[in-house]
Amino acid sequence: MSFERIQEKLKILADAAKYDVSCSSSGSNRSNANKGLGDATGMGICHSYTEDGRCVSLLKILLTNYCIFDCVYCVTRKSNDIKRAAFKVQEVVDLTINFYRRNYIEGLFLSSGIFKNADYTMERLVAVAKKLRLEENFNGYIHLKSIPGASDELMREAGLYADRLSVNIEIPTKSGLKRLAPDKKHEDFIKPMAKIKNEIIQYKAEKKIIRSTPKYAPAGQSTQMIIGASGENDFQIMQTSNHFYKNYNLKRVYYSGYVPISYDNRLPQIGSEVPMLRENRLYQTDWLMRFYGFDVSEILNEQHQNLDLDIDPKLGWALRNLHEFPIDVNTANKRMLARVPGLGMKSVHKIINARRFRKLNWDHLKKIGVALNRAQYFIVCESNQFERRDLTSEKIKGFILQNSTSKYRADLSNQLNLFG
Repeated sequence: MSFERIQEKLKILADAAKYDVSCSSSGSNRSNANKGLGDATGMGICHSYTEDGRCVSLLKILLTNYCIFDCVYCVTRKSNDIKRAAFKVQEVVDLTINFYRRNYIEGLFLSSGIFKNADYTMERLVAVAKKLRLEENFNGYIHLKSIPGASDELMREAGLYADRLSVNIEIPTKSGLKRLAPDKKHEDFIKPMAKIKNEIIQYKAEKKIIRSTPKYAPAGQSTQMIIGASGENDFQIMQTSNHFYKNYNLKRVYYSGYVPISYDNRLPQIGSEVPMLRENRLYQTDWLMRFYGFDVSEILNEQHQNLDLDIDPKLGWALRNLHEFPIDVNTANKRMLARVPGLGMKSVHKIINARRFRKLNWDHLKKIGVALNRAQYFIVCESNQFERRDLTSEKIKGFILQNSTSKYRADLSNQLNLFG
């Protein structure tokens, strides 16, 4: 195979992979062994960022963009008139090793269209990881996209060579999937997720007894949902995420705004891209659920089915629950401190530690790093300075948005002054 043909394949299959955003490498601790290449300890894989803000690993490719399915939201669907290409297993192995030796990458994110059938495709994905581990002694990060419908045996083998596995559920609801991808079944996504979850639990339990037990998908599993292709509201999307977090022990759910790429009466029209801000609000809600102790029903419910794009979801919750505030930062428990807009978890821990030695005032909170432009409306402390009381949620929202706009303009002005 000529160098030019490999380059052409790389261009086609790297471009096709950009729509999959579930490429985080957090959580793995695979260390270098036997003087092999690389490791996935600590920071793991390096990342690049596309022009639209998506996070992309430096070697993020499809094995092939041929596909037997015709999902209307997918750029690689079989009816789409695009250039097709396919890597051989050894070509992906060689690319990974050569790129690593040149310090271009620290790992591999490998996905694929489905050609022939699920098992045929999954066998080749596993073969890439297996060759890298056993023949090249590569200890860097490997993330494999699991193919829905692949056998349990292949899923088990994949987890022994990959750091993370992901099964993309693609559309948040069964009805949406049936309408836009009639060839696919919801159960084909659920079965491998359950298999991965059970294998991770089993291998961890066995390792406690037998130290030589190998690691199975040490960075866990993740999934991705396409947002805006099938019309689900934010409440439905986050309910689905909550279900998978609770029942399948997922590390991450990724939200990818649908980008209209062709006309189909089942899809949003070209030019109606999902705002990046909506993706951001979904990620913020996800963060609140996983790290701040919020239940999804507190942020989104039947009465409040979509997130406010103007303000972050924690502020939105606080404004709808003003009866919970103000709280005293010197006495409030961790749960309520974490619910104050402008207080991150690091600030919460700093406050809890600092108030053991003295009562905190506004100056202390500012030094700790609290965003007082938001927090001041929801807390009291040792000083009465800055406190505003008897304000409605609409007025508080207006003040915060006004302060945010003023700060943005001031920052922009300072940047312009730097350049004359």
